[in-house]
Amino acid sequence: MAGRTSGRVIIPKNPGELLKLANKIYDKHVADGAASPLNAMQDFNWAVDGPKVAPCIQNNDGAEAAAKLAEQLYRQRDIDLPAIKAIVQNSASVLKGIYAKNPKVLGDYGFVVDDTKKVPKQKP
Repeated sequence: MAGRTSGRVIIPKNPGELLKLANKIYDKHVADGAASPLNAMQDFNWAVDGPKVAPCIQNNDGAEAAAKLAEQLYRQRDIDLPAIKAIVQNSASVLKGIYAKNPKVLGDYGFVVDDTKKVPKQKP
């Protein structure tokens, strides 16, 4: 039978979960006041960094909401994007056929017309 270990402390890697844990620690530290064992830390100070937790949680929540909104907007964009790409490509083909002798006219429609010769890629 295996003996008990001294216990592994699991620190969340997810920023949201880490911030929730930090908030719980800070609340307990504040509740304990001068008797808090966390006052013994030399390199870190909850009195300095503790108040940063709440705004950091708000920033994280805002960032997650913005990411969800961005994902929804990208999904909506992607519904129509293939049709728009196709009509742009076909418009370029039609205009290039109409203005075969002067393709620079496509610039009037917003197309970039590069009439320089392609330089062949050199093999290394």
